[in-house]
Amino acid sequence: MAGTYRWVPGCISQCSIPPGALRVGSDADGAEIYAGRCHHEGDIIPAKVIPSKNACYISYGGEEVFKDQFELLVPAMFSWQFSTNGAVPPGAVVAGTTADGETLYYGRVTHDGCTTPGKIHPSHETCYYPFDGEERSSSEYEVLVLM
Repeated sequence: MAGTYRWVPGCISQCSIPPGALRVGSDADGAEIYAGRCHHEGDIIPAKVIPSKNACYISYGGEEVFKDQFELLVPAMFSWQFSTNGAVPPGAVVAGTTADGETLYYGRVTHDGCTTPGKIHPSHETCYYPFDGEERSSSEYEVLVLM
């Protein structure tokens, strides 16, 4: 692959977004959402980072979980590709792993007019995403792919 990407440490208290961080969506009020990931319960999980709200959330165990330590994705060249039922195309961005070693990929869905990021969990055949205090899921989603 021609491009590369890296994960840059971030923290809510510092609320600094590195140059080139990947914007992946917007919240209900139009706040920008950036691609992130966090450590949680032995997993590394894709996250949504909302700098204007000093917030970072993951979906885990049926809940939307607030995190204050995270990493932000700083990309090379990416695109979004539609997929369903846990499938990911070649070049899909690996964004984390479960404690059991399953690879998680970075995805996004449109929910109530908002584009919000989440984790594609292939063995569950879905994309989980944090939204309005809950963990939601969708069998239809877009996958972040390195070009």
